[in-house]
Amino acid sequence: FSPNVLALTLVDLPGITKVPVGDQPENIEEQIQEMILEFISNPNAIILAVTAANTDIANSDALQLAKAADPYGNRTIGVLTKLDLMDPGTDAGEVLLNRVYPLRRGYIAVVNRGQKDINEDLSIREGLRKEEQFFKNHPVYSTDRNIVSKCGTKILAKSLNNILMHHIRDVLPDVKQRISSMMSDVQLELDALGTPGEQSRNSLGGTLLGLLSKFANNFASIIDGKGGELSNSEGDAKNLALVELFGGARINYIFNDIFAASLMTVGPFDGLTDDEVRTTITNAMGTRRALFVPEIAFDILVRRQIARLESPGIECVDLVYEELQRIAAQSEPKELVRFPFLKERMVDVVSNLLKRCMSPTQMMVQNLVKVELAYINTSHPDFIGGARAVAAVTNRQANMEARRTAELPASGTTAETPVSQANSNYFNADTEEEGEPTPYNENSGGIMSFIFRGKSTPLAERSNPNGGPPAVVHLPSVPANMKQTDVPPSDRELSEMQVIKSLIESYFKVVRKTFIDMVPKTIMFFLVNHVKDALQNELVSELYRESEVTSLMKEAEDVAQRRQNCEEMKDLLGKALEIVNEVRDFNTFSQVE
Repeated sequence: FSPNVLALTLVDLPGITKVPVGDQPENIEEQIQEMILEFISNPNAIILAVTAANTDIANSDALQLAKAADPYGNRTIGVLTKLDLMDPGTDAGEVLLNRVYPLRRGYIAVVNRGQKDINEDLSIREGLRKEEQFFKNHPVYSTDRNIVSKCGTKILAKSLNNILMHHIRDVLPDVKQRISSMMSDVQLELDALGTPGEQSRNSLGGTLLGLLSKFANNFASIIDGKGGELSNSEGDAKNLALVELFGGARINYIFNDIFAASLMTVGPFDGLTDDEVRTTITNAMGTRRALFVPEIAFDILVRRQIARLESPGIECVDLVYEELQRIAAQSEPKELVRFPFLKERMVDVVSNLLKRCMSPTQMMVQNLVKVELAYINTSHPDFIGGARAVAAVTNRQANMEARRTAELPASGTTAETPVSQANSNYFNADTEEEGEPTPYNENSGGIMSFIFRGKSTPLAERSNPNGGPPAVVHLPSVPANMKQTDVPPSDRELSEMQVIKSLIESYFKVVRKTFIDMVPKTIMFFLVNHVKDALQNELVSELYRESEVTSLMKEAEDVAQRRQNCEEMKDLLGKALEIVNEVRDFNTFSQVE
């Protein structure tokens, strides 16, 4: 430090080395360029591009690197050295006048001490006087007023000072705001750390009750969307309400954008095939063919589909439980950092309360499904009902038949579907002539050949080899597992399947709508609101005990050191703010004069 120099940080960067010397690495040039660019790329750095005046400025490596980091030249000052070593009759006047390679901030010429001056122990002040005499006695630099103002180390120092002060003034509002913000944060931390000194048990008890009440109020406020004092675990000072959803808004997002949206994608027939529907209908008929669609088939299938809603309801409870734990972490008062034992016990109390409320909430969601399964209300006003379902299927079949008839050839011939043709052949087998294929013939594609495909045993012998009476009819063995998948469904079976599926779809949508509405209400009543209302009483009953107040309110070991660091930081920021205010009132032009 010296009163005769500027308060600037000067980084003397090396020149570009083209050829490695001694033990220098082969890529010494690349390493030096990377190091130089690392420093001069700082937007707050002033670049002094030093170039020898007795060389061609077009070959200056310094100007080339400066242009790469500062293409607009806002931070670059050209510095010409070794003017006293130029050949007689030559000068750097054109360069100083910014005519050869223009720079926005121009060029300044200096004459430094040579090696002979250093060997003779010439002082810096003597060197500056020697430099001043050189420019005063030079025939070119001393005669042109535009050049005189660009010659000398003192001119360079004043230019740098002006640049520095103007730069500080440009960034002064932002710097002052940042200092004020940092002081506010430090003060908040100091308030949270409290004042040192011994306190009585009564005062500790009052502090404990205040912290418990503040935590409970913060928890309720965050859930209700009133904000409260947010504690960002990542240490970010930004207000969470401005950058992301938090608190009750996140729970609402779970209810609507996760739970409800996911259930709306659940289809009435997910995991249910047409073969299963067909088999269930057939089993529900028992030993004889039903005249109408069996209601018990609808009951079995719709119960199976409703039971699938239980799992997403339980998952919704888990998501809200995790969100409440997150809110509890955000609700911790800043003063709690002083008391790690209290913080640990408080977390345990909240966790236990949430777990106790978790079980009845899950049970109630399960009961919602059990209630729906206990009684299938076919009289619900939103349910399509059997009559309307049959009418809808009948209308659909009539429309399909009308389109099929319209597509037939104009000759008027009628055509049957393969299914109806097979059924007519089956029921009219007695009218077939002998030798015609029937469903009971081994060569036909009838029902028995479908069921016992691959078996070569005939159903009956027409006659014995000697021309006697027919042999005894032998029935095939009953299969262990009977399935209808090998036989195509008839028109009646298709109609029954369509009716059942229409009923299932209608009733499943009714139950799904009710479930989407009731699960959030159940979670809010049994979990969210219960925890919010009972939290403060739970904390007081579990933690406010006279025998434990002293141990809970014991400060952490590092609190004293942190308090001292905050006080020192506050003093430094106060001094920085004073300096900024002084710079604001600084008159640059009067200093230049």
